[in-house]
Amino acid sequence: MTYYQTEFIRIRQLVYPNQQQLDGVIGLKRFMDSNFDQDLNLDALSEAGFVSKFHLLRLFKRYYGQTPMQYLTGIRIERAKELLRSGMPVTQTCFAVGFESPASFSTLFKRRVGQTPLAYQKSNFRKV
Repeated sequence: MTYYQTEFIRIRQLVYPNQQQLDGVIGLKRFMDSNFDQDLNLDALSEAGFVSKFHLLRLFKRYYGQTPMQYLTGIRIERAKELLRSGMPVTQTCFAVGFESPASFSTLFKRRVGQTPLAYQKSNFRKV
């Protein structure tokens, strides 16, 4: 083995010591990516990953640098931006990406993007 291969293995074991944990967190991230529009909460995610919610929080934060809910919100906002650009109404977009309240959606969208959903849509609308 070369020096670089040995160093790669050493660093990988140092940063990602447990492959089973890593695989579980990656699986949950993929689950969230494909089910972002569902009613997902920490309890549902921990059941899907067969791990306690507190352990899930620690693992997800360690590997991705943010909590599962922060990640889920990011996915939903990015998808909402796509739908708004395509011309979908704000309220319909809100429910399509998994938010339960248009008011909380608008507040969170403005905090993350810097514009209200309607202002974002007006400035980025593209005809399909």
